[in-house]
Amino acid sequence: MLKGTRVIEIEALGPAPFAGMLLADLGADVIVVHRKHTATPGTPERSLLDRGKRSIALDLKNEDDVATLMRLIATADGLIEGFRPGVMERLGLGPDACLAVNPRLVYGRMTGWGQDGPLAYAAGHDMNYTGLSGALWYASLPGEPPMAPPTLVGDIGGGALYLAIGMLAGIINARAGGEGTVVDAAIVDGSAHMMNLLMSVAQFGALATERGASLLDGPHWCRVYRTSDGGFISVQCLEPKFYALFLDRLGLSADPEFARQFDRALWPELCDRLAAIFVTKGRDVWTRLFDGSDACVGPVLDPHQAALHPHMAARGTWQTVEGALQAAAAPRFSAGARWTPAKSPARGEHDAEIRASLAKPSSTIK
Repeated sequence: MLKGTRVIEIEALGPAPFAGMLLADLGADVIVVHRKHTATPGTPERSLLDRGKRSIALDLKNEDDVATLMRLIATADGLIEGFRPGVMERLGLGPDACLAVNPRLVYGRMTGWGQDGPLAYAAGHDMNYTGLSGALWYASLPGEPPMAPPTLVGDIGGGALYLAIGMLAGIINARAGGEGTVVDAAIVDGSAHMMNLLMSVAQFGALATERGASLLDGPHWCRVYRTSDGGFISVQCLEPKFYALFLDRLGLSADPEFARQFDRALWPELCDRLAAIFVTKGRDVWTRLFDGSDACVGPVLDPHQAALHPHMAARGTWQTVEGALQAAAAPRFSAGARWTPAKSPARGEHDAEIRASLAKPSSTIK
């Protein structure tokens, strides 16, 4: 879908390379500018986040290498960087310099706090951003400290995905005759924006500030329960017709308390009763009991277990590439062949190829 779109990605950590991977998965020619001679601390030599990209190794403090990068930027639709505000400017690679050589460039900036504001220059990580934005608040059971799945709500959901959609919006605008732009993708903004679906629940009085008292985080029918083998079962039968099926499978249809699905005063007690029921059998036993129903009950799997599940296997969602388990590209499209795994380049693997293309009078870097 993004064939003919070229993005230059400056090597960074976390959400920025994830956004580059997403664009490469969708067909963009993503050229990642790796550091010369050394990998970013804590990253593998070949990162799965670089799959489908091409790599050139440059020293951004070397004038000749900066000149090479500028020539690459002149041919690109977009650029992605993930440093704190001011770092690219100090390298002479800020938006003004890059837009001067390519006025239609979409300059994507990925940070936690954004390009301005009192915290713009402060350090932080996923939980700091989502904690401040409000997105972490409901990520716990009552009385427990909030804890969301690592990286998913902040780095990926509120960061990388918002950067990617911002890049695409800017590129569409530039191709329609507009000028280039700077995309300020801040995790604190994106994760707050993600809360709007939940905030819409507040409009009809179903979202309380207190954890465990709202429509989607308090009921006994909206929980994860432990099973006898140490596994977990997810239950989220919100609609009454699905809740009725849930009760039927458990033999609880005639229970007068369980019949009062939306009675908040009963939720704590009914949570305890269901916990006592689910802990009597193993996860797979419960999975089989609810298979084929619309009761909205299913197993909680780790990624390796998920890869073996018949549904996930049929869709090829999880694949092992170069020894690393990883998820296939998403979303999917009706046109074109099914996505096949792309390899990750070694640092600087495409140096000669890219430099040779730049040497041509009319460079296409293909």
